[in-house]
Amino acid sequence: MSEAKIKMVEDLPGVGPAIADKLREAGYDTLEAIGTQAPGTLSDATGIGKESCAKFVQEARKAANIGSFLTGTELMEKRATVGKLTTSSSTFDELLGGGVETQSITEFYGQYGSGKTQFILQLAVNATLPLEQGGFDGEVAIIDTENTFRPERIISMSKALDLDPDEVLRKIHVGRAYNSHQQMLMVEKVTELAKERPIKVLAVDSLTGAFRAEYIGRGTLADRQGKINAHMTELARFGDLNNAAVVVTNQVSSNPAAFFGDPTKPIGGNIVGHTSKFRIYLRRGKAGKRVCKLVDSPHLPENEALVSITEDGIRDG
Repeated sequence: MSEAKIKMVEDLPGVGPAIADKLREAGYDTLEAIGTQAPGTLSDATGIGKESCAKFVQEARKAANIGSFLTGTELMEKRATVGKLTTSSSTFDELLGGGVETQSITEFYGQYGSGKTQFILQLAVNATLPLEQGGFDGEVAIIDTENTFRPERIISMSKALDLDPDEVLRKIHVGRAYNSHQQMLMVEKVTELAKERPIKVLAVDSLTGAFRAEYIGRGTLADRQGKINAHMTELARFGDLNNAAVVVTNQVSSNPAAFFGDPTKPIGGNIVGHTSKFRIYLRRGKAGKRVCKLVDSPHLPENEALVSITEDGIRDG
């Protein structure tokens, strides 16, 4: 069958109804989902032989044009599809070049009480706003690993934006993850949910807490980093395939080597740092304000914005 005729999973050479069902049951129901996987990973997830999976991946990549070179013009056209979600602070939006981007992972990290969860909740509410108001007119999925989601906070933030709190709450889907394995599996659940609901924001609060608690000691470091890497890869893939914003919170650890400035660094090392396209360090400022420092971005300069966390939500400082 020619590449031009391959539009669905069933169109791939060698994929009959039984194999198509196995692929779909494992969450691989599009050419993009298959083409972006390693054959071994696909084989482990579906129980299909590795050689067959290698052929499926190869054909899916050809049909979906995955892995090919694009011109700068084509990439610019792809960038035009990126959406930007308001943070409810004009200065913070400006810092981010217009808001939190889709097709990217944005990481908020900081010490306890720095306001990381408040930003997640505000973005969840804002995602339900109409496009003309800086929203996505969509729905949200939150993977809650620390039991920090509070419907009461959603209600107060929604009222401040003249939104119906009940309607907003219906558009926010929260999954509680009790360990790192469940946390990783929930990305698959969100992928399934996105087939039925317009999920435009996927949030993980927090990203590394469970991994940090379960993988203790230097002897487990490689295994922990490998699992975090796999998790981050799946989060990034969800954002790409669904044109969604992926937002994560991260904890910090003390950095004894830092003699000047704030002696903290985010958990996860280079694995998290390289996958997160936007890294924002939150710290307490004067009079209850928060300093938001853009530490890393593919195209924006390092800078800071001052915001306030009020009863109404995130606002200009």
